[in-house]
Amino acid sequence: MTPTNSWLLLVVAGLLEVAFALGLKTANGLQRPWMLAGTLLVLAGSLGLLTLALRHLPVGTAYAVWTGIGAAGTALAGVLWMGDSASIGRLACLGLILGGVMGLRWLP
Repeated sequence: MTPTNSWLLLVVAGLLEVAFALGLKTANGLQRPWMLAGTLLVLAGSLGLLTLALRHLPVGTAYAVWTGIGAAGTALAGVLWMGDSASIGRLACLGLILGGVMGLRWLP
């Protein structure tokens, strides 16, 4: 596996982290156990891909990118699909998170 492939795995792991967080919300605690089970499978996939990406990427960078994608992606999904606030300040903060994630990828 190349470092480029590791970055791709890391991005997919981050997107699965978003799906995990949204799944927790839609599982509604234990009211929808089948949704909770699916959410836990998504979490396992996210952690598995993160583990594979860590073979070629520094742990601090990979973890920061993984959590950044998860945090920003979940917040954006909340704005788009769950009625969360879309204030200018909130969107600017999401931009800062995404800028930090991109900086970790492309800056030395």
